[in-house]
Formats: sequence, C-alpha cells, structure tokens
Amino acid sequence: MKKEVLLSILVVAVQLAVAVIAEPQQQKKVPRIGYLSPSDPATDSTRFEAIRLALRELGYIEGQNITFEHRYAEGKFDRHSELAAELVRLKVDIIVTGGPIPVRAAKNATKTIPIVMLGTGTDPVEEGLVESLARPGGNVTGLTLLTGELGGKRLELFKEAVPKVGRVAVLYDPATPVNVHEVKEVLPVAARALGLTLQPREVRDVDGFDKVFAAMGK
Repeated sequence: MKKEVLLSILVVAVQLAVAVIAEPQQQKKVPRIGYLSPSDPATDSTRFEAIRLALRELGYIEGQNITFEHRYAEGKFDRHSELAAELVRLKVDIIVTGGPIPVRAAKNATKTIPIVMLGTGTDPVEEGLVESLARPGGNVTGLTLLTGELGGKRLELFKEAVPKVGRVAVLYDPATPVNVHEVKEVLPVAARALGLTLQPREVRDVDGFDKVFAAMGK
C-alpha cells in the first residue's frame, strides 16, 4: 500500500472522533487532541502533518477550534506510560497514537477517554487492546496494519520464489518501535518455521542503505 493511501486511511478515524467530540461542545470549549508518538517530532512529522491537514480540510483548524497536546517517547519504550498519564491529567478529549506499546500505555492510563490507534503493527485482539476487530468495545478503536501476518507471508513468498535461500537480511529503522517489535519478536517465529536465518540490519537514514549494502557484499 502506498504511503499516501495509508495516511489517508489513518486520518479517517481521527476525523470521525473529532467530529463526535466537537459537535456537542461547539459552544463550550475547544476540543483537545492528545497525540502520543513512539518516535521523535522529526521522524513523525509526515504522519502528523497528514492528520493536521486532513482535519483542516474538514474545518478543524489547529489553534482555532481544535488544539493538540504532543508527547514524543523518542524511541524510549519506558516513557509511554508516563506520557500517556500526562495526557490524561491534561483531560484531553481524545488520544491518538500508534503501535502496540503506546496504545497499551494509553489504554492503561484511561478507561474513559477515546483512544484512536493509527495502524498498530500487531493484532490488537491478540494484544488485548480490543475485544474484536468488528466490535472493539471499551474506549479503543482505529486501524491495524497486521504487519506480523504480512511479514510472515512475505518470508513465505520469498522462500517459494527462491527455495534455496537460507539467510535473509531485514532492513529496519530502529527509531520506529513497531519495526523493532516486528524484527525482534514477530519475524523470527516465521523464519524458524521456514528454516530461514534472519540478519537484521539497522538503517537510520538514507546514507545507511549504502553502508548496509556494502557490509552485506563483504
């Protein structure tokens, strides 16, 4: 799925949630959206900007009739609970976040504030975040990318295309917790079942690709 399409899908859940919140409060207060990111502002800028612009097109303009409270964990897993608790203390009207760890932190922090998950990379039902995909229940809803299933399927297809393959390099951004979780926890299970050995390679920026490919060629 192209990045632009994915971002378009992501903002739908936020748009609907903001509309529901804002309608009964038009004469009372400006809705506040708590935005909890597992990464840093620079890494997360593309996704947040897509959300902000999409809301603006619907008439929800930051600083006028909606506001954002940003919290960034900057790749530190142990900060999510603290940051989620901060947003709850601020009494935001909705929490928007992505990834199983920050979603769970938000869910543990509140049972009443709506939480919109932006494409968790694991199965939210299996993680205990929602009751089912059709009827989430509780205060958590949103999207799942099911990257675990997709990652395993990609390895399976790769093995079918190249039966003699034994080692597979996996390039990932260590600053993105979802990617780290998939590489460390999800893909190894599928790889073992297929008799494959994974070689995780960190790529932090564009220059990192050249370094990784050079190392693999030795």
